[in-house]
Amino acid sequence: MIIDSQSFLATGQMVDLPCGLRTHFIEIPATSAAGKTVVFVHGSGPGASGWSNFQANLQPFADAGHRVVVFDLPGYGETDKPTDAIYSLDYFVDHLRDLLDHLEIDQAILVGNSLGGAISLGLTLAHPGRVEKLILMATGGIEKREAYFAMSGIQAMVAYPMGSPAFTRQVLGSLLQRLVYDNRLVTEQLISQRWHILQQQNPQVLATMQIPNLTDRLKEISCPVLAFWGREDEFCPISGALTLQTECQHIKVITLSQCGHWVMVEHPEMFNREALEFIEGNQHGAH
Repeated sequence: MIIDSQSFLATGQMVDLPCGLRTHFIEIPATSAAGKTVVFVHGSGPGASGWSNFQANLQPFADAGHRVVVFDLPGYGETDKPTDAIYSLDYFVDHLRDLLDHLEIDQAILVGNSLGGAISLGLTLAHPGRVEKLILMATGGIEKREAYFAMSGIQAMVAYPMGSPAFTRQVLGSLLQRLVYDNRLVTEQLISQRWHILQQQNPQVLATMQIPNLTDRLKEISCPVLAFWGREDEFCPISGALTLQTECQHIKVITLSQCGHWVMVEHPEMFNREALEFIEGNQHGAH
């Protein structure tokens, strides 16, 4: 993994997957025989990428001995961004499955934020044997579309279509501030990083995204689940935390005050500690 001090990006590897998408990913090998494989699945939004979502989390997981993989979803980061694709949940899930196959990962622990949480749920439902445990942060895919679009953060995001002249660096900064409770976390470095990535994006991914409400299927998930949610989330309603707690068989849910959509960014030490204890312990979630 190479970090570019100018663009604040991490350069990993590129691979051509059977689904036809050239995909960017970063991998840190396990350093312990007891290490698990942990795959991070990032969220949506302007300038999103695997590295920009999880840069405060990857190394602590690697330091604990685990094999760490983070990648850019189709339409984001350095991965291909087809302008003729329909970005459905199945489209994202098939892409993740192909990446796991390429990396010879039979079973993994998935860590998914927002859209990445919905994709992690989707893969677990489609291929349950491939997911050992699930870690979700303000996951999507558990509300009706109208509930998400009623959220102030989503409304602000769709008001400025990607690629339009109105979508300025200042607009990006204001949107990023909506992702956190403490605006001081939105540094010039973070804005520069996301702005650089944003220049490569096109509107197709947001214009055609189709993520169904998976609530009625959550009872099918038998693996242990750990979920995080910030009370001040402006993108995914905190009622989703209760939905997960009610519908999942084996789950522990942590809700935080003074926290927005990015639990892993706002409280990285707590998130890393709780997630690693969940991975390394024998917790089977709350019953």
